[in-house]
Amino acid sequence: MRSGQGKLLGRGLHGSLCGRLKPRNQRALRQKRENPIPDREGQAGRPDERWEKRVARSAKPAEPGTKKKTQGKTTKPAALPKPKPSAAKRMTDEQIEEFFARLSAEAPEPKTELSYCSPFTLLVAVVLSAQATDVGVNKATGPLFAVADTPEKMVELGEEGLKQYIRTIGLFNSKAKNVIALSHKLIEEHGSQVPRSRHALEALPGVGRKTANVVLNNYWGEPTIAVDTHLFRVANRTGMAPGATPLAVEKLLEERVPDHYKQHAHHWLILHGRYVCKARKPECWRCAVVDLCQYEAKISA
Repeated sequence: MRSGQGKLLGRGLHGSLCGRLKPRNQRALRQKRENPIPDREGQAGRPDERWEKRVARSAKPAEPGTKKKTQGKTTKPAALPKPKPSAAKRMTDEQIEEFFARLSAEAPEPKTELSYCSPFTLLVAVVLSAQATDVGVNKATGPLFAVADTPEKMVELGEEGLKQYIRTIGLFNSKAKNVIALSHKLIEEHGSQVPRSRHALEALPGVGRKTANVVLNNYWGEPTIAVDTHLFRVANRTGMAPGATPLAVEKLLEERVPDHYKQHAHHWLILHGRYVCKARKPECWRCAVVDLCQYEAKISA
């Protein structure tokens, strides 16, 4: 085909198409040719309506809780701000006195639920109980203490041998390492005896303030308060000793708990949090101190 014939054919085709258009469409096509709309780069050309819509959508701020699509990726819904729970009111001194009076009437001589037969076995049991239940620890320490109830026997058993007894306890690898290390230190620095000092206890591997307080309170009867997760929850929820850290709660409890209740206060609060004032669903309907508690969201049966 010659070039001249191609041009004539193209003109004829264009003319035939334009002839089929309605007069209104012909005017619109003519206006677009005469008044071209600049594109994104400022050059003349056909308008990009889809691009203009995208620009308009991006300029509009997204509402909270709606999904936003970006270049084929879908982001998670924007998180709505959570309302802050209102802080519990503080219990009065009279309420705290009555609080412990009722708990002491239910359990006059509360004891730890960990099984032990000496300061050393108590120390080992408490170290193993971190992030574990007392029932689970007792199942493991029963056979263990039958073969290793002194620092010398524990060292002789060794780290690998100890692991075979405590494999059912969480974090047993690191705990086995700490128990063997503290056994060595007791032999070398304390004549195989567990020291009756918080400072000396906290210097042992794997022993923190809470563990030291538990040993001092349970074996020697010192009025220390060991703040675990249960006690921390009860102290804050009831308004007895609200605090942001376990140490802050411990210090405030030492100030507010009456002296004649301090020796057993640690046990009463832990047992109350473990069996009644539970984390997810506190059993307020059977709580002996529900009328003294400052927790606003009390749960009925």
